Amino acid sequence: MEKTVGKIGIREYVAIILLVVGVKLADDTPAILVEPLGSAYWMVPLINGILSFIPIYLMIKVITLYKNKNLHDCIIHLFGKYIGNSLSTILLLLGICALIVDSAVYVDIISTMYFTNSPPLIIFAVLMTTSAYIAKKGLEHLGTISWLVLFYLLISIFMALLFSLQDGNGHLIFPIFGPGAWEVIKESTSHVSIYADFFFLGLIAPYLVSAKAFKKGTITGLCIVSILICFSFLIYLFVFDYEGLNMVNYPFHELIRLIRLGFLTNVETFFFPFWVVATFIRFSFYLYLIALFLGRICNIKNFEYLIPTIATITVIIGMAPDAPTFTIFTLREMLLEVTSPVFLLFPCFMWLIAKLKGEFKHDKANHH
Repeated sequence: MEKTVGKIGIREYVAIILLVVGVKLADDTPAILVEPLGSAYWMVPLINGILSFIPIYLMIKVITLYKNKNLHDCIIHLFGKYIGNSLSTILLLLGICALIVDSAVYVDIISTMYFTNSPPLIIFAVLMTTSAYIAKKGLEHLGTISWLVLFYLLISIFMALLFSLQDGNGHLIFPIFGPGAWEVIKESTSHVSIYADFFFLGLIAPYLVSAKAFKKGTITGLCIVSILICFSFLIYLFVFDYEGLNMVNYPFHELIRLIRLGFLTNVETFFFPFWVVATFIRFSFYLYLIALFLGRICNIKNFEYLIPTIATITVIIGMAPDAPTFTIFTLREMLLEVTSPVFLLFPCFMWLIAKLKGEFKHDKANHH
């Protein structure tokens, strides 16, 4: 495949998307959705995928208008220097909040499910140090690692889900619409920011081999991730029932504990390393994006040097909550609800401003 130095191809890009967004099937996302929706919670990833398509498509339309411009450059171009920088700073703060809360959730998973005797601070420090090291290597390196591990990770997830199906019951899908169709749509809309990562992908648009690769890769990633997460949520429902899911914070990790393969016990030790690798890649990518965004806002050319500082701040703030599991759970719920309208409306607003400025006409003129 043709690749330019310092840029990533479509396969590496899709691999990053699948690892960064797809790994949400194994965190507390199901627990957040099952409480209000019961047996209908599995529909949310699909509905959100459909809802997200519009803002993601409009974001792609705007960013691909300008050659070698990323999300921040487009915001500055459309809104002017002062308003643009203010809007970018708000988006950056939302991104930093997501990094802190999500990393705290993953530290909680590791410390409560696997390393119960290890201090959470040590786990947090290891997670962020490793992620910062990978992020500092650059996007090309990150893309290569993602592509290399993707196949093994997907195989391990499918094996875990299929093995656990032997304990499942398909009748637990009823009532299909849980508390009602309107409630499902309402909850889906207020949690659509589960896919907000796709909006921030606009920051790395110039680092892809072509605008076509960015467009095709983003849409492909969204479709695969929506189906993958929906499928996983369905299997959790078949195994635990929605009442059981209400009492489980991390269904995927409980699920792999239930798997029995003949005389083999502790099968979760086989799946855990794959999940840990995906976790490192996810937070490496988050650190890279935030450093890139901050570098653009503050005009810092070598933004990679910001990565260790961002990682350190994440650990310090992430360790602040007193009762981690409950506090983090509530914070993540709040963050999803605050970010959802921003994710849905901001790309539409960008597209509208570009339309009013006649940017699409210039683009057509340039093509002719």
